Amino acid sequence: MTREIRHLVVIGTGLIGGSVALALRRAGCVGRITGVGRSAENLQLAVDLGVIDDFSHDVAQVVADADMVLVSVPVSASADVFRAMAQNLPADAVITDAGSSKQSVMAAAAEYLPNPSRFVPAHPIAGTEESGAGAAFAELFDRHWCILTPDEATDADALARVRSLWEATGSRVMQMDAAAHDEHLAAVSHLPHVAAFALVNAVRKSGGDDPFRFAAGGFRDFTRIASSSPEMWRDIAMCNREALIAKLDALITELGVLRAAVDGGDADCLLTEFAAARAARDAWLLKYGDEL
Repeated sequence: MTREIRHLVVIGTGLIGGSVALALRRAGCVGRITGVGRSAENLQLAVDLGVIDDFSHDVAQVVADADMVLVSVPVSASADVFRAMAQNLPADAVITDAGSSKQSVMAAAAEYLPNPSRFVPAHPIAGTEESGAGAAFAELFDRHWCILTPDEATDADALARVRSLWEATGSRVMQMDAAAHDEHLAAVSHLPHVAAFALVNAVRKSGGDDPFRFAAGGFRDFTRIASSSPEMWRDIAMCNREALIAKLDALITELGVLRAAVDGGDADCLLTEFAAARAARDAWLLKYGDEL
């Protein structure tokens, strides 16, 4: 059964934070929603769109009356947010987040929150390349996974309340060890974003009057996520650097194999590698395509 949230504070009222607010409104399980952020223009837009009821720029002040806090900021900013809320946070308040890497955020919570057992780290596996409150929509999380990464110290009541929150957004909720989460997401989320940025830059630097002139659907589809926030993905790369470096090394190795095959005229190698990749992707879509 969905747990009622009396006063939700959303710190970072953008695509994710705003969509959580709208999804909880749709579910009818939240009372007042207060947004926190730096841009008064974005926050006012969120009010105008019905995403939030009111807003503030003062984290410490606004959390004093909260029973649930969602931290939806770049992962590198989590420590500053936890530090700012620490003195005024009610003892029974529950905190969750939406960051794409978990170990660094959990370390920050343990260092700065007065009762880190009330923090339940989460990562909703959903999003678009758009940003800001104007991009938020209630259906963003429907049928998508949300991964919770509690540890042995996590309060059971807090965990139940956060699970209820994310289920109310339409997410399918599962739990995972934080280190395993960071390893898996480095492969299937962080690496593709870095690769998309790299491909666009490789073309951009390739020379000619307009290297993108003949780019078509394939290039557009492959590089769609290169339109994502550079600041956000910089932070994710830095906060999950060890796992990401291992995946980058694996990609570089694969590219090296293909380069050697092209350079050596080894058509059989290219065919084998391309066929294996297609088979793996087709198998993934067959097994998980309904979840996308």
